[in-house]
Amino acid sequence: MPNWKKSHAATQQIDILLFDQFSGHCLANTVEPLRAANTFVGRPLYSWRFVTVHGGTAVSSAEMEVTARMPLRKSEGDMLIAMPSYGYLRHATEVTSRGLRAAQRRYGVLAGFDTGAWLLAEAGLLDGYRATIHSTELEAFTDTFPKVQAENHRFLWDRDRWTCSGAMAAFDGILDMIAQQHGQALRLDVATLFLSAEQAESRASKPVRSASVARAIAVMEANLETPLPLVEVARHSGRSLRDLARRTQRELGTTPQSLYQHLRLKRAKSLALETEFSVAEIALRCGYEDPSAMTRAFRNVLGTTPSALRNTRR
Repeated sequence: MPNWKKSHAATQQIDILLFDQFSGHCLANTVEPLRAANTFVGRPLYSWRFVTVHGGTAVSSAEMEVTARMPLRKSEGDMLIAMPSYGYLRHATEVTSRGLRAAQRRYGVLAGFDTGAWLLAEAGLLDGYRATIHSTELEAFTDTFPKVQAENHRFLWDRDRWTCSGAMAAFDGILDMIAQQHGQALRLDVATLFLSAEQAESRASKPVRSASVARAIAVMEANLETPLPLVEVARHSGRSLRDLARRTQRELGTTPQSLYQHLRLKRAKSLALETEFSVAEIALRCGYEDPSAMTRAFRNVLGTTPSALRNTRR
């Protein structure tokens, strides 16, 4: 993945170039994880806009109408995602190609989701790059664009280009981007919001690859109100504490202690937003005997307090 983000604090502007017959499924799998990441962190990590070549409305394959914020010629940002999906060949015109070639000067990354790689290749923007596309189009894509190194992957980063093979691959790719930019713990939060634990563990790009780390997380989540000693958590995971720490650091970029705190504060945030429990009650339900200790941890990690978060909701 390229280092295209301005900074961890800056909001990333992602524009999605839609065409008639775009896949609503692919669009939702692109923007919903971004929205969820913003919600979990409590600030806008990502911003997105819908654009079309000429401005106006794009109609999905299921007849969902999306009004563009602006035409392609006026858009600029960190990433542009071309998303034509069905009927993409009729959009592979010189007008589209000119627009995309001009856009590469205004965006740090150009991406093609589903069949979007075809439009990028048609514009000469994938020459010399590795790229993938929807599996049903891969053979024709390979034959049509010999200067592109076409490969069969769910999604594929190559320098400042990003291509993916379909709607589910878009979801996995966005999760991967979130992890690379903001950590595996946030990726795990977003994945488990949309998937069951079993589904999350069966994904090709699942956040946790180690069964012992997954068991440790399950043990922590089952013991939020009365946290277990980390040695006990490690025992339940089938590892020594030292080995578990090494695995959580490798896979999630954090320690078991920080991971446990993350899960407890995640629960505290949910209770603050979804219930009328007092801060003291929330603290007890999340393993803090002292409400002020929970509030300090909440502020240090989330940048606000449970009371302030609740007031914002109201």
